[in-house]
Amino acid sequence: MATVQVSEAEKVYILHGIRDDLRVDGRGCEDYRHMEIETDVVSNTDGSAKVTLGHTAVLVGIKAEIGKPRPMFPGEGYLEFFVDCSANATPEFEGRGGEELGTELSNTLYKVFNNKNSVNLKSLCILKGEHCWVLYVDVLLLQCDGNLYDAISIAIKAALFNTKIPKVHISSDEEGSKEIELSDDPYDCMRLNVENVPCIVTLCKVGHRHVVDATLQEKACSVASLVMAVTQKGTVTCLRKVGGGSLDPESVFEMTETGKRVGKALHAPLMSLLQQEEKLGKSRQKVGFLG
Repeated sequence: MATVQVSEAEKVYILHGIRDDLRVDGRGCEDYRHMEIETDVVSNTDGSAKVTLGHTAVLVGIKAEIGKPRPMFPGEGYLEFFVDCSANATPEFEGRGGEELGTELSNTLYKVFNNKNSVNLKSLCILKGEHCWVLYVDVLLLQCDGNLYDAISIAIKAALFNTKIPKVHISSDEEGSKEIELSDDPYDCMRLNVENVPCIVTLCKVGHRHVVDATLQEKACSVASLVMAVTQKGTVTCLRKVGGGSLDPESVFEMTETGKRVGKALHAPLMSLLQQEEKLGKSRQKVGFLG
């Protein structure tokens, strides 16, 4: 994870501000930084999104390919995750510096998103035990200024909302073998229901309080963080502690309640924004570096 050096005087300033619910950039303890979301930014994917959260920027592309179902789940498709930590994001990712973080992020994303409570994996099945859709989710970290989990999860949800999977037509020949034909019509496609897809909320324990969407400076003052996946109904689907410090049971309870409240409030405006952008169609103005 990218880190910054913070002096003792800066730590005291940050700690005192958080204690009084006034952070360095003027936010309260439960406020996110300014967020920008743009979908359909990469042309050669089935779904894509770019999210900028403060100075953290993430690009997600999803490619749907036909594969073989997993032996344990013959009637379901599945998702595969790959996270690339670009050396442009921070010098610490140069060479193989970002591989360990990329693997850690991929494993967490797999636990959060690749289950039947998140995405309807049965809808990705084509022929039970033979063919299914595999969604390859590629995440590229463009800029890193803290709170990677939250930015990535929002980008993945937006990219899944934008994903268009071609309709499949199955026919049988005289010998009884099945043949798969994909529709050539770009409008004849299947869309995923992303209402139950969770968003990740990361809470950092700083002093005696905890903050949402911590910057790198605040992260440097934190002893430990709680990463939790929260659905639109406020249900926690995944929970893990990050960092070398410890959290007492009372702090874990308080942070969990805050995470559920913040996560639940995040979904409605996100879905509303994605639906508004969808209605604009080709008339929408593309703004990011890929516009």
